[in-house]
Amino acid sequence: MALAGEGVARPFLKWAGGKSQLLAQLAAHYPPGLAAGEIERYVEPFLGGGAVFLEIAQHYPVRSALLSDANPELVLVYRVVQQDVEGLIERLERLAHAYLEAGEPERQALYYRIRARYNEQRRSVDFSRYSAAWVERAALMLFLNKTCYNGLFRVNRQGAFNVPFGRYKQPTICDATNLRAVARLLQRAKLQVAPYTACEAEVDDRTFVYFDPPYRPISPTSSFTAYSCDKFDDADQEALAAFFARLHDRTGAKLMLSNSDPANVDPDDDFFTRLYSRFHIHRVWANRMINTQADKRGKISELLITNYG
Repeated sequence: MALAGEGVARPFLKWAGGKSQLLAQLAAHYPPGLAAGEIERYVEPFLGGGAVFLEIAQHYPVRSALLSDANPELVLVYRVVQQDVEGLIERLERLAHAYLEAGEPERQALYYRIRARYNEQRRSVDFSRYSAAWVERAALMLFLNKTCYNGLFRVNRQGAFNVPFGRYKQPTICDATNLRAVARLLQRAKLQVAPYTACEAEVDDRTFVYFDPPYRPISPTSSFTAYSCDKFDDADQEALAAFFARLHDRTGAKLMLSNSDPANVDPDDDFFTRLYSRFHIHRVWANRMINTQADKRGKISELLITNYG
């Protein structure tokens, strides 16, 4: 748990589908044994912005965490925060100073230069072995995340980051206090690039697993699964549901999963109802934050599936 004076750790990345706004609703559905100290390990196989991990690490007595994601760029940034937060802050502050001191034309030019550098670097990055080069890459990624359009992380089929410039007047590019607070919590976490199925070996009956996969689109224009160059289609959703059921049957772990609610568009779409018919299906309410049309942004329901009451 966080100590007095350390500051509250919040997600340091803007991330599609981030759970910060839903934390109070999610907490109402955490397993009862979490607060009682009966759960020793927290596992999150689709890490994303990490809001749920940060909440649980600060307010519940879990001893360790396994955090993983299939996106190597994302895990790289988390590992740099974990292992060299001061080096990251130093580089990020230099980028922030250059950006904030410039006028808008110069800011835009700087953004596209850094984006090009970030994409060119990708060819030479060894994602399997931590190195000093990771610190520079993490700083570039965080800079782009804070200054790009809508705070998206999106890549094309070749894995190149392709989000355009965002016109923010005073973006917080480097929140050093928060980065240090996150780094302290990450000291008890194991971070890895891996498919979600890789977590099975570390799950037992004293584990809480939270799945937050790329959401199934609820309309032809609502899809946002391109945070990596791999798709996540209905077949992948079905495979995830089968894995959820296998963990339930074999490990006795407490499981929770988020996904989109088809009923927002089609009340007759029973895709998830069929997949998770053995389990408890709840609904929570979220603000739709990523939509090209401002009048289409508002509160929608999302599904929350648990293997406990």
